[in-house]
Amino acid sequence: MTKWWMIRAGDNNELIPVWKKKGIASIGWPQLGDPKYFNSKEEMARKADKVYSDEKPRSRKSWVNLVWRFSREIGKGDRVISYSKETREYIVGTVTESHFYDPKEGNPAYPNTIRVKWEEVMVSRDSLSQAARNSLGSVLTVFRIDAWGKEIDELVEHPFLEPDDVDDELGEDEVIEDLVSKASVMIQDKVDQLDPWKMQELVGGLLQAMEYNVRISPKGPDGGIDVLAYKDAFGFEKPIIKVQVKHRKSSASAPEIQQLLGANPIDSNSLFVSTGGFTSHAEAVAKHNSVRLVDLEELVDLVVKWYEHMPNDIRALLPLQKMYVPE
Repeated sequence: MTKWWMIRAGDNNELIPVWKKKGIASIGWPQLGDPKYFNSKEEMARKADKVYSDEKPRSRKSWVNLVWRFSREIGKGDRVISYSKETREYIVGTVTESHFYDPKEGNPAYPNTIRVKWEEVMVSRDSLSQAARNSLGSVLTVFRIDAWGKEIDELVEHPFLEPDDVDDELGEDEVIEDLVSKASVMIQDKVDQLDPWKMQELVGGLLQAMEYNVRISPKGPDGGIDVLAYKDAFGFEKPIIKVQVKHRKSSASAPEIQQLLGANPIDSNSLFVSTGGFTSHAEAVAKHNSVRLVDLEELVDLVVKWYEHMPNDIRALLPLQKMYVPE
C-alpha cells in the first residue's frame, strides 16, 4: 500500500515556489542538526531540550516527533501533498529520494529535505470531499493521509470531478463536535492535574465568576466545608452556598454528603464537587436532601462557560485560549 503524506510548506507557504523549482520538500528545526546522527528519538529529545530550552516542553516533544518521522519514515515511492493558501490548491508529488540534510539545497531554515517529482496538475481544495477537507485541515507539519490518497489521485487524473458528498453540513457538524469533545477531554486532564488546594481555588473562582462573594477555607481542618459563597459581602443575603470539594480518583460516599449537610451554616444550600464522581448511595442521599452534585465533566463545562469572568489569578491555574468554529 502506498503511503501518503501531507507536508506543510513553511509557516506561510513560502516554500512552495522553491520546492517546485528544486524538486524537493523540506522541514525546519536546523538547530537539531542532521537527524541521522541520532541513534534514538530520546537522544534527539535531549538535544532539543538544550537548543530550544526557551520553548515549551510540549512544543519540543512535538518538533522532535516531526523531524524523526520526516527523516525516518518517508521513503522513495511515497506520495506527498502540500497546500497553497494563496490558490487554495494542493500540489501533489512522488518521493524520488528519501531524507537528506542540506541547508544549501533550498531555504537554509528548512534543511531536512526529500526529493520529490511534483505533478503539473494541482488539486483544488473545493474539489475534495468535505471529509477530506476536514482531515487535511490539520495544522501539523507532517502527517499521514492514506485514507484520501485514492481521492487525490483521481482528481490528479480528472481535475474537474465534483466532490462526492451527500451532506456537507453533516460532515462539518461531526468535525466540530469532535473538536469540542477533544478539547473538553484535554481540559479535564489539566483540571485533574491540579492539587487539592488549587482545585478549591478553581471552584471558588468559578463561584466568583457567578457573582458570589467567596471565602475559601485555609489549609487544615475545614469542618466539612471548603468554600462558602454569599451574594452580599457580609454573608447575610441568601442564598448561602456551602461547598465540599473532593479531588481524588475514588467516588464520594453517602457519609461525606451527610457530613456536608451537617456542617454550619445548617440552613444553607449544599454543593458537592467530586472529580472522582459519586457512589449510587451518595447520589440517592444528595437527591433526597437537595444537594447539588458536580463531577469532573460538569465542572469543566461550567469552567469553560464562565471562564472569561473568572479572576485572573484563578485563570492562571488553568490557562485556556478561545477557539472559534463555524455555526
